[in-house]
Amino acid sequence: MVRRTLTAVVLGLVAAVLIAPTQGGAGGPSPVPGYWLVGGDGGVFAFNAPFYGSGTPSAAQSAPCGFPPPLLYDYQHVFCTAIAPTPSGSGYWLVNVWDPTAIPFGQAGPQPSRSACTVLNQPGYQPESNWTGLASSNSGAGYWLVSELGLVMGCGDVKPLPSGPTTLRFNAPVVGIAATPDGMGYWLVGADGGVFAFGDARFAGSMGDRSLNAPIVGIAATPDGKGYWLAASDGGVFSFGDAAYAGSMGGSRLNAPIVGIAGSPDGKGYWLAATDGGVFSFGTAPFGGSMAGKALADPITGIAAYPGPIPG
Repeated sequence: MVRRTLTAVVLGLVAAVLIAPTQGGAGGPSPVPGYWLVGGDGGVFAFNAPFYGSGTPSAAQSAPCGFPPPLLYDYQHVFCTAIAPTPSGSGYWLVNVWDPTAIPFGQAGPQPSRSACTVLNQPGYQPESNWTGLASSNSGAGYWLVSELGLVMGCGDVKPLPSGPTTLRFNAPVVGIAATPDGMGYWLVGADGGVFAFGDARFAGSMGDRSLNAPIVGIAATPDGKGYWLAASDGGVFSFGDAAYAGSMGGSRLNAPIVGIAGSPDGKGYWLAATDGGVFSFGTAPFGGSMAGKALADPITGIAAYPGPIPG
């Protein structure tokens, strides 16, 4: 059932704490779930989560988020648009808006070549550009990638769906993708709230036929794959299937628009992230810090949940 945002929870924002892979709480791994934020320059900020590296030109070994764009395109339009953790939390992927070969960190990867990417949905001819969504495969050795026009690529060990490639077209830009737990399906969400299910992904409803106060910017699936949340740029949250509604920022004044949503590992909460680095937590998702009030080289473009304990 869809529940429109009626209540707002305003959480205090505190300074960011970057946690390196070798850092952990005394006495063993921390059971507190965490999250990563990614900036347009590829900078990664870890909160109650291991830091595996970033995609900034000074840190990335190959294909940094600021690599030169194709001819005739503005360099300032080249940036990282999404982060996707491996299911185990042992690494993550970053994707550049122009390049389908995502950048692996930690135990994600290895980085596949373009020849190791297969088209899963081809909405028609389009230039290779504007990758807006990213999801890791179960093993962490591959990923799904979607463009704003709905082109879906499966790279690395992502297998084509048994039904074969699709040719679905969309009424609005596609802004996010989420994979099913078994890796045999995925959901796409459009800025108009439309949700599209592929493979064994279950359609549980959408906002495609509803009036929205602000465009949808992201989707997060529940751990069992029987539901999902949608987030809007004004902080509104919409829940479907077994995704529990735990609150939102809809109707509240925000300093910057929301750009992403990530579900807590137990499926009973979620985080929202804003372009200024602000983080808002709901349900069982604990607030672990943010980049609000900090100097950022580029706006935050995405958030991802860390599913495991911090290494001790």
